[in-house]
Amino acid sequence: MRLPAMSGNFLLTPIPESADYYTVRDIKMAVMGTSSVGKTAMIVRFLTKRFIGDYETNTGNLYSRLVVVEGEHMSLQIQDTPGYVMVGDDVSQVADMLRCVQSAEGFLLVYSITDYRSYEYIRHLHQHIRKVHSDSKIPILIVANKGDLLHIRQVPSEAGVQLANELGCSFVEISTSENCQDVCQVFQHLCKEIGKHQSTSSGEKRRGSVIPRPKSPNMQDLKRRFKQVLSPKAKAPSAVA
Repeated sequence: MRLPAMSGNFLLTPIPESADYYTVRDIKMAVMGTSSVGKTAMIVRFLTKRFIGDYETNTGNLYSRLVVVEGEHMSLQIQDTPGYVMVGDDVSQVADMLRCVQSAEGFLLVYSITDYRSYEYIRHLHQHIRKVHSDSKIPILIVANKGDLLHIRQVPSEAGVQLANELGCSFVEISTSENCQDVCQVFQHLCKEIGKHQSTSSGEKRRGSVIPRPKSPNMQDLKRRFKQVLSPKAKAPSAVA
C-alpha cells in the first residue's frame, strides 16, 4: 500500500524577492517505535538526502529544518525517540514517551516487518497517543520498515493494513535502505496532514513564525537566517488567520 503521489517540491529554497517578510508554518512530529526498527535511519536518510549542507539537531534527538512542501514554507521539527519497552517495564522511558506525545502534532509509528514484537507494540503507542490527544483526527501514519528483507519477514503486509484500518490510521510499507524517495514521501505526507489539521482544528488559528527576507538570497545567508528562525531564542511565533 502506497501513499498518494507527492510532488518533488520539498526543498530548501530561496525566499521570494517580492515580500519583505514571509510566514513559516510550525510543524512538530514524533517518530516512535521499539528499538532497531530504523527510526533514526529514516530521519537521517530523509534529512541528508533532501537538503543542502548539514541538518541541525538539538539535544534530546530533536532535528530541525526549514522546508518547502508544495509551495508552503514549514519549520519542521522531528523528535526522534528511544526504543521503548513494554509499558511498566521501565518507568523513565514511559515518562519520556508521554513528553514526546504531548508536544507532537503528528506521529510516525514505525515497526519492522522482520520483528513481530515491534508490530504488536504499535497498538500500545497508539493507545498512549489517544490518551493525550483526544482529537481522533490527529495525523498518525503507521510505517512498516525494512521492506527489502522479505526473506526474513515476520509481519505480512496484510497485517499492517488491517491494524491501520482498525486504528483509523494511514499505512505504508517502505525500505529505508533501498528507496529514499519513499522515505521522503512519508515525511512529506505527514507534514501536509499536520498542516491540514492545524488549519481545520476548531477554534485554532494557523500557527507560524514570520521572518524577514534577506537582502541577497545567497545560500550562506539563507542558512544563517534559517538557523536563527529555528533557534528557540530567535523564534517569535505569531498567529495568521
